Amino acid sequence: MILSGFWLLMFAAALSLFGAFFHGVVGGRMYMNNVNRSDLEPLGKSLSLVSWHIFTIFLFVGAISFLLVGFSLLSSIALYPLIVINALGALLFIFLGFGNHDELMKMPGAFLMAVTAVCGYLGAIWLV
Repeated sequence: MILSGFWLLMFAAALSLFGAFFHGVVGGRMYMNNVNRSDLEPLGKSLSLVSWHIFTIFLFVGAISFLLVGFSLLSSIALYPLIVINALGALLFIFLGFGNHDELMKMPGAFLMAVTAVCGYLGAIWLV
């Protein structure tokens, strides 16, 4: 069971690390191209960029945390806020996507955040 927990945490870490790279580099360029072409004022554009990359930072910190717990360098209790944030993020994508923001359902956010939350939770409880 401990080995299963380890691999689930490694998968959650890989998803988060991939997400951080894709969100920060590829998505960041696409997002900022759209923002820069918009009518937002300069402060709005700057705050939008900060907000975008705060989520990138969250993904990177999540990846590191899943790795540290998987290698027993951090207590599994440290993962529960990450698990909850990922689960709530997935629900946010779904509820907004089925509302007036159907474009969100074309993005991988709900799926990736849900899978990360489930793998993180199962990995954390199987390590105990």
